[in-house]
Amino acid sequence: MTQQLPQAPQAEPRLTGVRNFRDVGGLPTTDGRRVRWGRLYRSGHLAHAGAEDTAFLSSLGLHTVFDFRNAADQQLEGPDVELPGVRNVNIPLTDPAHGAEFWTMVRDGDLDQLRGLLADGRAAARMTASYREIVRERTAEHSRVLHALAEDSVPALMHCAAGKDRAGLSVAVALLAVGVERDAIEEDYLKSNDPARRYKVYRSDSSAAGMSPEVMELLAPLFDARLEYLAAAFTTVEETWGSTERYFSEGLALAPETRERLRDRLLEDA
Repeated sequence: MTQQLPQAPQAEPRLTGVRNFRDVGGLPTTDGRRVRWGRLYRSGHLAHAGAEDTAFLSSLGLHTVFDFRNAADQQLEGPDVELPGVRNVNIPLTDPAHGAEFWTMVRDGDLDQLRGLLADGRAAARMTASYREIVRERTAEHSRVLHALAEDSVPALMHCAAGKDRAGLSVAVALLAVGVERDAIEEDYLKSNDPARRYKVYRSDSSAAGMSPEVMELLAPLFDARLEYLAAAFTTVEETWGSTERYFSEGLALAPETRERLRDRLLEDA
């Protein structure tokens, strides 16, 4: 009996309280296979999901929601909505104390303070450093996610706050592990820049001055998905472990049979 695989959606759903949602199905691998539809999803946080959003998410047959937010994020935005029968796993990829003062300034600082904090490439440099740090320091967390996906946790949804950095990097790691083409990973990552997907910037001063073009330009590197950030992560893999294969085998402790189970879970049949 031939297994019926989920088909590509006719149209991407328009969720009102969840930003940056998408199915990563259809992405090609280097050996000619593709990611199955309906196996791995990504999004921003689920804290503001309304009734229709919740009904749609519940219809996906999810096994696990991976939430990469830290305690400070959850306090700011709220906990995810509960989806019946779905396991919620919180795996923070950043320390809530690290950068708390920085993000408070982003929300509350005036123009002069933002210039001192973010101008002259400082904002982009901070993002690059964050991607590098997650790759180097969060190997146990990424290993846990990939082992869970290989065992029983699909269909799965990965998210952080905006769904572009911590979730974006974690999705990229999972896709790289099953052999998805680097160009396809980058193309999916950049979709987070689409106007309808972008995380809404909240500031305590929402006036014209507080949200002026200059303020938004200063903040842009923090809220953009930029290839230079993802490239920094991939470069860190090479610099730290020597190769992508050693990153997975030594850094994330993925045995060959685990990688193969992961491919079976996430990819269409060869």
